[in-house]
Amino acid sequence: MNLRMLLAVFVTIFLAELGDKTQVATLLFSSDKQISRLGVFLAASAALVLSTAVAVTIGAKASHFVNRRVLSIIAGIGFISVGIWTLVQGIKTPV
Repeated sequence: MNLRMLLAVFVTIFLAELGDKTQVATLLFSSDKQISRLGVFLAASAALVLSTAVAVTIGAKASHFVNRRVLSIIAGIGFISVGIWTLVQGIKTPV
């Protein structure tokens, strides 16, 4: 395994995750006094590991059939969809 490549992937993903929707959702869950902080940490960590495994698997397979640009467009649509869903949930949630 190439250490330089490993570091590049780590830094890129770490910086991309700072302040993104995943971190905001985790922040919101951990702000609920009725939810265990350790439980939020464990669940969020497991979800990130599982979603990363799915992304690596699908990305490796899809790269044989789909252009990288098309994959970027699909990812963008996915980001927008999750953002809209989060916004709607925030509007519907009573204060």
